[in-house]
Amino acid sequence: MSRREYPTEEVLSRAFGPLEIQLLEAIWAGASPATVRDLHASFPRFAYTTLMTTLDRLHKKGALCRTKVGRAFVYERRFERHEMEAQLAARSIEGFLGAARGRGAIEPLLSCFVDAVSERDRLLLDDLERLLKAKRTRMVRDGEGS
Repeated sequence: MSRREYPTEEVLSRAFGPLEIQLLEAIWAGASPATVRDLHASFPRFAYTTLMTTLDRLHKKGALCRTKVGRAFVYERRFERHEMEAQLAARSIEGFLGAARGRGAIEPLLSCFVDAVSERDRLLLDDLERLLKAKRTRMVRDGEGS
């Protein structure tokens, strides 16, 4: 069975606004770092200052790196798209797990998660099982426990 790809736009839209996502997409698609001026050509309906403010916000959120070159900032990706999505998803899961104290409190969360996954798509259960087996194998190999 080939690995299925799932829509991830939803993951990004929970952390970023529409223009922020468009700018991230443009930077991910670019081969090199970009200035506001470089990006403005692809976003002509937005004011230069709007793009400048949005890129600054993405930098403050930790999504982009920036370096000052002369009077302008040059922005570049801090993470690849899949890395960003993984971090955002992990942050959500950490929030759920952090709210539950002790193993007894986490088990109902895990049970609800499995139920939600199986109701949405039975093949996701196969993916979850594959990921769990791979993680257990890595943990045993690395001596992290049983």
